[in-house]
Amino acid sequence: MNRPLLTQASRPLTFEIDAVNERGEIVPTAIAGEHPLTLYVDKQEIVTLMTLGAAPEALALGYLRNQRLLGSLAEIAAVQVDWDVDAVAVTTTHGRGIEACRIEKRTVTTGCGQGTVFGDLMAEIDDIRLPGDAVLSEATLYGLLEAVRHHESIYKQAGAVHGCALARGSEILMFVEDVGRHNAVDAIAGKMWLDGLDGGDKIFYTTGRLTSEMVIKTAQMGIPCLVSRSGLTQMGWEIARKLGMTMIGRAQGKHYLLFTGEERFTR
Repeated sequence: MNRPLLTQASRPLTFEIDAVNERGEIVPTAIAGEHPLTLYVDKQEIVTLMTLGAAPEALALGYLRNQRLLGSLAEIAAVQVDWDVDAVAVTTTHGRGIEACRIEKRTVTTGCGQGTVFGDLMAEIDDIRLPGDAVLSEATLYGLLEAVRHHESIYKQAGAVHGCALARGSEILMFVEDVGRHNAVDAIAGKMWLDGLDGGDKIFYTTGRLTSEMVIKTAQMGIPCLVSRSGLTQMGWEIARKLGMTMIGRAQGKHYLLFTGEERFTR
């Protein structure tokens, strides 16, 4: 399979500023970057994403994949990021952009870093089939949480970001941070798309809440297990239960809450 032509345009992830502490002392402090990135497909403006800028090409690809705006990597000729104009230009092989009917309906998703979902949020849920033979053990969960705890991160330096990880067992295969959890999951989706990775034997970890958006995007990647250190929403729980996804929240150290999919979880 031919990969699209990609730039490699990661931005600096942290910046140092001076802050003043409670004693009136000047303290050099690392803060997370945040940049607008407007996504164009064949010169057609789609959306502006606020991003850390760690993996802008993968973010653009994952966004298009998770929004179901493009269905195949073969449709994409190039993904080119230009920070001078804060834009990412996706060129398709057919040159027709995105059909207007696919982007006219928008749902603004929950959270302080709000995302946008195009089309009917629930339209394709019934078509998703997660692997029924996947198993997650408690020991693997604990190993993953320990691996995440020791992973180097922008959050440890500067805070203000969400992190997502793709794991096989307790091994972290990818770790992406961004100012919004929806951006981090999209970037991982884009990397999986580029590398042709199947999600059936993977675990998805996020620091963010388990909302409907997170559940749907994880399911679209074919990943049967979703883990978060945070809580969940009612809609997230309902969709995960319908899909048969194993969803675990409040997971830190040796503590967790198993919300759905207990049939594939072993102790």
